[in-house]
Amino acid sequence: MERKNVLIVGGMSDMASPLIEKLTSERFHIISISRGDNNNPNVSHIQGDALDEKSYEKALELLQGKSLDGVIHLVGSLTLRPPHALSKEAFEEVIATNLVTAFLSLSKCGKYMLRNGGGRMVFVSSVAASLGLINHEAISAAKGGVESMVRSAAATYAQRNIRVNCIAPGLTDTKMTEQMVKSQSQRDAAVEMIPIKRINMAEEMARTMAWLINDAPDNLTGQVIHLDGGMANLRN
Repeated sequence: MERKNVLIVGGMSDMASPLIEKLTSERFHIISISRGDNNNPNVSHIQGDALDEKSYEKALELLQGKSLDGVIHLVGSLTLRPPHALSKEAFEEVIATNLVTAFLSLSKCGKYMLRNGGGRMVFVSSVAASLGLINHEAISAAKGGVESMVRSAAATYAQRNIRVNCIAPGLTDTKMTEQMVKSQSQRDAAVEMIPIKRINMAEEMARTMAWLINDAPDNLTGQVIHLDGGMANLRN
């Protein structure tokens, strides 16, 4: 049986490693785009910027006209400053990194999928898109945009065999979030906000994204799956 193809945009992120391991075990062929080198023998890697349209073109050329069965967008950043301490340039950088790269993944890969029978897309939002969290204005704006884009794209492509969904993690144990829990008191305060009283693991995100790409029912589209220990919907 021919392997399915998945493009991971942001293939060097902390979430990418367990995701790639999971997908390769399920016989997916992985193509990745990231700024760094990727020496994983199971990955066809394009070293490039997710804001550069040519990076997508190079990645899609590797498919040689075969189907693109899945796209997973993992590019993100975390800038936590109040608006009065955040410059216009810094705000625009957050929007570009989190939202513009997501749009390019949707646009470039969606066009390819339309020509080759459809596929599935997964984007990453944040619990900050649903909750008012201190100093999260920039990331809330960016991730709220991702969620709105996902819902609209799911409607646009519903009859073209493209399914578009999103996960919205809470605080997850990655290098990006190290500064948020660098002291025990910070970690305790963060855990106290989470109804299940623990921080997410990257492997949990990876399993969910792999499920959305491979095993989720065909009628699941336009959804935001909250992987936040209950923060968005439960009273703590």
